[in-house]
Amino acid sequence: MSFLNDLDLNIEKLEKLLEIGTYADLRIVTGESNNIIQKDGIIDEISSGISSGVIVRVLEKNGWGLATSNSVSLKNIEEIIKKAHDMARISNIHTKKSIELKEIPIIQDNIKADVKIHPENISIEEKKEYLKSAHENMSGEKIVSTSVSYSDGEGHSILMTSEGTRIENESVKALLRMTAIAKDGTLQFAFDRIGGNGFEVIKNAKIEEMAKNTKERAVRLLTAESCPKGTFDVILDPELAGVFIHEAVGHAAEADLVLQNDSVFHDKLGNSVGSEEVTVIDDATIEKSFGQYKYDHEGVKGEKTTLIEDGVLNGYLHSRETAGRLNMDVTGNARAEGLNKPIVRMSNTYIKPGSWKFDELLEDTKTGIFLKGSRGGQVDTGKGLFQFNAVEAFLIEDGKLTKPLRDAGLSGEILDILHHIDAVSDEFELSVGYCGKGGQSVPVGDGGGSVRTKTTLS
Repeated sequence: MSFLNDLDLNIEKLEKLLEIGTYADLRIVTGESNNIIQKDGIIDEISSGISSGVIVRVLEKNGWGLATSNSVSLKNIEEIIKKAHDMARISNIHTKKSIELKEIPIIQDNIKADVKIHPENISIEEKKEYLKSAHENMSGEKIVSTSVSYSDGEGHSILMTSEGTRIENESVKALLRMTAIAKDGTLQFAFDRIGGNGFEVIKNAKIEEMAKNTKERAVRLLTAESCPKGTFDVILDPELAGVFIHEAVGHAAEADLVLQNDSVFHDKLGNSVGSEEVTVIDDATIEKSFGQYKYDHEGVKGEKTTLIEDGVLNGYLHSRETAGRLNMDVTGNARAEGLNKPIVRMSNTYIKPGSWKFDELLEDTKTGIFLKGSRGGQVDTGKGLFQFNAVEAFLIEDGKLTKPLRDAGLSGEILDILHHIDAVSDEFELSVGYCGKGGQSVPVGDGGGSVRTKTTLS
């Protein structure tokens, strides 16, 4: 059964309406979401929402026009197509840049969500049991507060273009987050999360173990010493290494930022930007990953793209427009949230695992700091500067982890830390999360192995 049939829309009429301008596309999006929020063991909120709408883009020579509506009737779609075309003609008059969309294969496909357990088949009472279990296992001495949230969503969309592409897509995701706050003179918190396609990712997760580890981490931070400042050999765990790779490398490799000269990788294709240990990949094809998709929101097949290979900048992430302007191959990285225009975004971005076992890497690091987890940070892709905060850290002495540390922040230059990477472990872990850019948030994964480098802790 076609998604369009459910909406009572005529495919032939829509295709005819899209025969306008130099190029046109439309996306119809519907979604349903459910949320449960629990604070200190008490359900604070249960909510659900339904959304729908249509977004139309029209290109008239070198000018884009865009229009959206929450109504998906045929009459309304016809009106916003005309409105987008009018805007495109005005935009073309005032623009000075030249737009040439990279040619792509015409695709007609219908993608069903590959899930074993649909969240709609799980009762609210059963979902609440997972939150209850997380709370009970995070509770204990010195834990003064816990919070657990659960969300799931089912989305349906169709992309139609004036070139003949028609892609229908279904997605089903579930996500559970937990936080424990400990107090003993000071307040410290720790968190964890699990998410993926279908409710099976929650059902198969070791929620009790995750919760206990979260509690222990929060309590451990209460007695941890402040992290020393200065320049050190450091090991970043897969989560923190992944966040660094995502923020400092992935965003800098997005071709729209490169074209705006807001990337440290501008004019560096084919040049060394890191050590030979550094290979960075963006891969939308990793099965069951949070950032997986078959096609981007321009109808380009998601791919495995090597951004940096053995330290050499190998390529950028592209939309059809950026690939056309730079005369490069498309990569399938034009993504959009809801009724927004597609912009260049990552999928699953990671540093390729190396040959080191973690224990060997630790033993080979006589003195230094092991940094674990991420509390976020800031990156200036244009200047090539970064600042990140780790959740916790440990002193490395004689190749062993000793004192627990807290308040660990690392900062420096992107290219400098990449050139100082001299070892990557053979682990492969992908964290789940959402990436924000241009006011839009899309699901992504990031990670890889543990990374040893030299940087400044501040």
